[in-house]
Amino acid sequence: MPPVKLPAFVTPALLSSIRGQPQLPHHSWYFIAGVTLSVLNRPDEIANVFQHALETGPGRLDAKPEHDEQLQMARKMREALVKAAPIGGLPKAINALFALKAVTPPALLDEPLAYSPTSRPVEVYDVPPSRILHRGQTFFDKVYGKVSKRVMGQMDRSGTEDLGITARLMYGYILSNTSVLTAAESSFVLVAGLIPQDVNPQLKGHLKGALNNGATVEEVRAVREIIIRICEASGMTRLGETVPGGWGWRGEVANL
Repeated sequence: MPPVKLPAFVTPALLSSIRGQPQLPHHSWYFIAGVTLSVLNRPDEIANVFQHALETGPGRLDAKPEHDEQLQMARKMREALVKAAPIGGLPKAINALFALKAVTPPALLDEPLAYSPTSRPVEVYDVPPSRILHRGQTFFDKVYGKVSKRVMGQMDRSGTEDLGITARLMYGYILSNTSVLTAAESSFVLVAGLIPQDVNPQLKGHLKGALNNGATVEEVRAVREIIIRICEASGMTRLGETVPGGWGWRGEVANL
């Protein structure tokens, strides 16, 4: 049997309400929405977000962007989906990126063996790993602040040191690269990847991490608000105490 086609829920009204959040940083609504949809396993809705962004622009006011800004938006969206892979899963990131590519004009694509806005190919093949891992540790320490050593130590003592190694690789090669997304924007990606998964212990750290990476309290709360709005539109809800499982949150979504 063919897969069930789920009803669309990313409506113009929903997109307008997200874009209109007054405290949301400029150039962020569309990639935050894209990551949320990816982790919700709704890559089919990413096209609506991206096409709307290309027509209306990266901020609150309607203004169709010129080519250079469209390219910036496409790169931010792709980088956000890549950075969401360690949080939400590589299979979902793959599906999301191919869904995005299907509606991206050829002039806004970055092809293999051409210019890389992130320089990750160079980092993987030509830069000493110690330099990349040091950058990742610095980023991790900034996110977690005074508790960073304790958090990494807990992962190292999780029963396998490989958990800590995985985190170091993830932060080194993926999350600490700020060529396309700033440190604060990278934190927004992490928050967008965590809220749909109902993982408050990790979410609490990354809400504070966004502050440590330069975002304001108002910005982080606005990001959290639009993510929850998208999740609720998709069908997520607060689960009751007697519900053994389901699509939703088992408690109040962590906040600052």
